[in-house]
Amino acid sequence: MTTTPTDDAASASPVPDPTQDLAGNPAPGIGTGADAGTGTDTDPQAAPDTAAELADAMTRAIKRIRRRTSERLEPYGITPGQGRALRTLAHAPGCELPDRAMRLSDLADRLHIAPRSATTVVDALEEAGLVERAPDPADRRAVRILLTGAGRSAVERIGQVRHEVALEYFGPVSPAEQDALLRALRTAEAAYAATFPPTAAPRRTAPPGAAR
Repeated sequence: MTTTPTDDAASASPVPDPTQDLAGNPAPGIGTGADAGTGTDTDPQAAPDTAAELADAMTRAIKRIRRRTSERLEPYGITPGQGRALRTLAHAPGCELPDRAMRLSDLADRLHIAPRSATTVVDALEEAGLVERAPDPADRRAVRILLTGAGRSAVERIGQVRHEVALEYFGPVSPAEQDALLRALRTAEAAYAATFPPTAAPRRTAPPGAAR
């Protein structure tokens, strides 16, 4: 009977796979999957190290941006804490209406500071003419914080300074890379918030007669 080339190939001994040893395991120095053909093995520590380095880089960036922002706001007599308070008040709906402006207690909650510290911040802002206190029409024991015209102007200056400092720091980064970084941080933040939801801090009891 004539043997066909196909029969010869089927009956011949299999040719050893250069990417495997005799037991069928990957040969030393041979990657698999995404590393196949690169001659390198996947480092299980690579991802954690990159994440830690990214966290360190973010910490350095935040410190530099905050320091520079503080320096740029100093000529206006506004501290970073006061700037955060002004921006928080400005973003509240009805920030200029006595019956809708933010309460002092709510401002403390938004800033994650003690009510006493919020009072100190508001005292300084009121002395500078940037905010004013008004009794809550619905609760005379409570105090609402209203932005003044000077306060609105200060918020605009703060926004401009923050924009300029951000451009100074991220200027060397291309717009596409900035977009990618922003998307990555938003994804990480959303996943973290879903996994570790914030717990409500115990509410401090204000002394009798204290403004709320």
